[in-house]
Amino acid sequence: MRAARLIHLVLLLQSRDSMTAAELAAALEVSERTIGRDVLALSEAGVPVYADRGRTGGYRLMGGYRTRLTGLGRDEAAALFLSGVPSALRAMGLADTASAARLKVSAALLPELRDASRSATQRFHLDAPAWYQEPETPAGLPPIAEAVWDDRLIHVTYRRQDAEVERELEPYGLVLKAGVWYLVARSSGQFRVYRVDRVVSVSPGVRRFEREAAFDLPEFWARRAAEFARSILRDEVVLRLSPDGARRLPYVTDRAAAREALAAAAGPDGRGRMTVTLPVESLDVAYEQLLALGPEAEVLLPAALRERFAAAHRSAAALYRH
Repeated sequence: MRAARLIHLVLLLQSRDSMTAAELAAALEVSERTIGRDVLALSEAGVPVYADRGRTGGYRLMGGYRTRLTGLGRDEAAALFLSGVPSALRAMGLADTASAARLKVSAALLPELRDASRSATQRFHLDAPAWYQEPETPAGLPPIAEAVWDDRLIHVTYRRQDAEVERELEPYGLVLKAGVWYLVARSSGQFRVYRVDRVVSVSPGVRRFEREAAFDLPEFWARRAAEFARSILRDEVVLRLSPDGARRLPYVTDRAAAREALAAAAGPDGRGRMTVTLPVESLDVAYEQLLALGPEAEVLLPAALRERFAAAHRSAAALYRH
């Protein structure tokens, strides 16, 4: 434990010009007195740590000293690629690992490049959850993430509609989509997608599985997401759109379906409006989505949905009459 802390202390000093005892104590989660003892131990071991006295003083390494204890471990190197998604790292229990990896990289850089990490994080940040949603970490996510790293079989109890089923899974990968975690796993020779927040319990197995070398998680997810988006579009509506309605249509409904419908439509009529046939999830969903277009979209078919919109607009007109 102390050996790891001493290495961490040296790497901190190597990545900065100097640090106060208070800063080191906060970074290493120990007392300032412990920092004093650690610095003394490093000096006795031949590490040239120098103490600047005074109110603005601190500790620094002398003479451009550089340790070679900066090699990344396997987990640290893997976590470094996710370091732009801090919320995801915390959820999977990898925040400390990524922090250690970033520190090692920073310590290995030339002095004039050591601010690269802070410069990047102050300019680019990924906030994965959707608006108006409180991000929640599913209880089963950390053990599932560990099994994914380790290629280890897991036994899960999964909530599917009103029933719970048990499965033995080969966990291939995790995907964070709009604040929701999904597990891509192989079961009985087939790849399936499971929502992690529906995993009631998870037990890591003792056996490991052999990962398919040809499996590509981003490619699999893109294909499955496209298939899912198309599978839920079971109804159709016919719309007459103004130019502004055509422009806004992809922003209120399924974007790919809207763009395909617009591309397949005939040119505008004499009033500049175009008629499109739009696949939708359901008529209820279409009603909620297309209301946002107001008078820029006229529903032609089906007749029941057209009457529903007509009734809504009559109610709105009565409300704003005076």
